[in-house]
Amino acid sequence: MELTALQVIWFVLIAVLWIGYLTLEGFGFGVGMLMKILPKNEKERRLALNTIGPHWDGNEVFLLTAGGATFAAFPEWYATMFSGMYMALIAILIFLIIRISAIEWRGKINSDSWRKVWDTLHTGVAWLVTLVWGVAFGNLVQGTQIQIGHYAERGGGEFVPADPNNIEAALAAGDQHFLTGGFVSLFTPYTIVAGLVFIALFLSHGALWLAIKTKGDFHDRALALAKPLSVGSTLLTAVWGIWGQIRYSDHAFGWIPLLIAAAALIGSMLATSQKRDVPAFLLSFGGLAVAVAWVFTTFWPNAMKSSLNDAYHLTLQQASATGPTHAVMLIAAVIFVPIVFGYMGWSYKQFAARIGTENISDEPAGLHPDKVREFAK
Repeated sequence: MELTALQVIWFVLIAVLWIGYLTLEGFGFGVGMLMKILPKNEKERRLALNTIGPHWDGNEVFLLTAGGATFAAFPEWYATMFSGMYMALIAILIFLIIRISAIEWRGKINSDSWRKVWDTLHTGVAWLVTLVWGVAFGNLVQGTQIQIGHYAERGGGEFVPADPNNIEAALAAGDQHFLTGGFVSLFTPYTIVAGLVFIALFLSHGALWLAIKTKGDFHDRALALAKPLSVGSTLLTAVWGIWGQIRYSDHAFGWIPLLIAAAALIGSMLATSQKRDVPAFLLSFGGLAVAVAWVFTTFWPNAMKSSLNDAYHLTLQQASATGPTHAVMLIAAVIFVPIVFGYMGWSYKQFAARIGTENISDEPAGLHPDKVREFAK
C-alpha cells in the first residue's frame, strides 16, 4: 500500500513544526546554558533573559502543536514513541516546568540567594533538556528496539514477538508495535554524540542570538564566545551527520540536506569570525533547520525504525489516522498556521531592537524578602 498525499503532507508538516521548535527554542536553551558563563553581574543576567523574554513561551507552541499533530495524524507513532520513551519524556516535562518557573519567578523576590537558586536551576535544566532532546532525535536516526507482538496474558505477561516473516498476519491478529528495549536502550554511542551535538549547536546558536540582540561590551563578549562555539558545533555536527548518513540512512537523497546544513554552518562560522553577527545567526538558524530536516529523511517512509529487524519498522501507513481525519486537520492547519506564523513574525519584529545594560533599570526587581508574608497579617 502506497502513501497517500495527505499522509506525506502531514509527515512534512510535523517535521516543519519540530524544525520551528528546535530552531527557535534552540537559542533560548542556549541562553539558559550560558547564564552562568557569559553574564558578569545581575544587570547582565537580566539583559540576557530580556532577549528571550518576549518569545520563549510563544516558541513552546511549536512543541505542543508537534505533539498534537502527531497524535491526531499518526496515532500509533505517538503511542509507540511516547510509551517507549516515557521516562525520557517525563524528564523533559519536569525540566521544562523548572525552566518556566526559573524564568518567571527569579524576579519576584529581591534577594541574591533567591535569584541564584533559580539561575542555577535554569542553567542546569537547559543543559539537561538539550541533551535529552539530542538523544531522542539520535534514536530517530539510529532506530530503537521496536518489535511487533503482544504481551501474554499468562506466564508473567511476557512479550511474545511476531514472526518477522509474517508481519501482516500478526498485525491482522491484533499485534502492535512496542519499544521493548527500555529506557537504557535509548543511550548508545551514537545517541550520546547526538546529545552532545545538540548542546554544541544550541550553545553557538544562543551566543549568536545574544550577539544580535545586545550592544556594547556584552555584545562583544557574546560574539567572541560564539567563535570557538561555532567551530566546535560545526565539526561535531559534521561527524555525527556523516556517521548517521553512512551507517543508518537508506536514502542517498539524505546527503542533500546534510550538505546544505554543512554549508550553512560553515558560513555561520566564517561570518562569526568576521564579526558579522546577523548573517552568522541567520546561517546558524538555517543550518540547524536543515539538519533537523535531515533527521526526518533518515527514517522516511517510516514513522519509527526498528534497530532489531527491518520487518518491525513502524511505517507511516501503519501509524496513520484515516483520510478524512487528515483532510479535516489540513483545513484547520491552512487557516490557523499562517495566523500563528504571522503573529510570531510580528512579535519578533516588534522586539527587534538591540538592548544593553543601560536599558536595564538600576532599581532591583522583586518584592523585598521581609514583605513576602505581609499578606498574612
